[in-house]
Amino acid sequence: MASIKGGLSDMKKPWSGRFKEKTSKIVESFTESISFDRRLWKYDIQGSIAHARMLGKQGIIKEEDAEKIIRGLEEIAKDMEGGKFAFREDLEDIHMNIEAALIEKIGDAGRKLHTARSRNDQVALDLRLYVREQLKEIKTLIKQFQKTLLNVATKHINSLMPGYTHMQRAQPVLLSHHLLAYVEMLQRDVERYNDVSRRVNRLPLGACALAGTTLPIDRAYVAKILGFDAISQNSIDAVSDRDFAVEFLSAAAILIMHLSRFAEELILWSTEEFRFVELPDAFTTGSSIMPQKKNPDVAELVRGKTGRVYGNLLSLLVMMKGLPLSYNRDLQEDKLPVFDTADIVKSCITVLNEMLPGILFHIRRMRETAGDAYSTATDLAEYLVKKGMPFRKAHEITGKIVVYCIKEKKRLEDLSLKELAAFSPLISKDIYSCLKAEESVRNKKSSGSTSLAEVTKQIRKLRKTVSSKQ
Repeated sequence: MASIKGGLSDMKKPWSGRFKEKTSKIVESFTESISFDRRLWKYDIQGSIAHARMLGKQGIIKEEDAEKIIRGLEEIAKDMEGGKFAFREDLEDIHMNIEAALIEKIGDAGRKLHTARSRNDQVALDLRLYVREQLKEIKTLIKQFQKTLLNVATKHINSLMPGYTHMQRAQPVLLSHHLLAYVEMLQRDVERYNDVSRRVNRLPLGACALAGTTLPIDRAYVAKILGFDAISQNSIDAVSDRDFAVEFLSAAAILIMHLSRFAEELILWSTEEFRFVELPDAFTTGSSIMPQKKNPDVAELVRGKTGRVYGNLLSLLVMMKGLPLSYNRDLQEDKLPVFDTADIVKSCITVLNEMLPGILFHIRRMRETAGDAYSTATDLAEYLVKKGMPFRKAHEITGKIVVYCIKEKKRLEDLSLKELAAFSPLISKDIYSCLKAEESVRNKKSSGSTSLAEVTKQIRKLRKTVSSKQ
């Protein structure tokens, strides 16, 4: 067990040579980050092992010392994984906790690990490694959710529902088409994460505090070991750059906005007023006072957690906006919003993906409402356009027909040919081929529209896209 006690209980601060007084206990408590940056341990050890290999290869430290360091770090990693590592607040952060444990394990060789390295470039590396892994995990979860949406869309490929604009029933659409809209949104999220990945994958290690080092390090070698595509080109920028974290939070904010929109629709659709869906019992809760209630708490929490993700993005942007170059201690506060956002986004995608297959869609109710509210009025106007009438005139005449229907309390398809022809001599008996919701959907011709043929094509294409490695 790496307890880092005993001989190191009075370990000096790494900067103690410059100071005459010990750090105040209240300052230690105020400035510590080990309470949250401990979750970077895996990345800190990963980066330290690569750094040690490079130091040994370059002859900056002896090969045998490098091997001792690597073995010691691997043992610490096992302690961490087994929950046997005793973290200490007075050692401030994950970097010093690991370094102290290493020195206790292997002695003076452990003191050589920090050669040609600063905590400034070390923490920048750790955070990049963390964000890089989170990007991969989140993209995997997004693709799983996309596949679930595609499966549900396929199951309901020919089910009708009302499409909405301004929260008013607008035109009939296929439920499958509506669900595919979210698959498209999520695909843009994947593309954004791919784009963020390109800028995350640059090695900052070797920038040291801000100016580089006089020692003959090999940054390209470290980059290769750690799987980075490139190294940072400016040492000042390398330690102060958190653009990658801002981009990560920005992409996450857009992603969770999409999830929140989906959650909002589930909340609305599950109300008695809509009655489009019934959410599974396992993903809803009841009331402590009203026995009849079945509340969409999961969807509501997705919607609520969205605000936290937005707040995390704003927090980091505000923190960064006034920082002079290069590193400032303010940057210690970059981790909490990144950690919190990663946790929220992954949990929200996971719970929605698990809930979706159990949702019961009330197809009959959706079909009934799809044909209400004169939803095929646009089809009627386009019918007149096909007969040669200018669209604006067709729009006006159709509007008058709708007013007549409201007055007579009739649906468009219930009007007789005589009633319809009274509004325009262009109207003949073939008008009825466009007045029902089914015909409205079936007659759509444009690419990307809601017709069965187009939706089938979209599903086929999206399955290939979602199954790709990108």
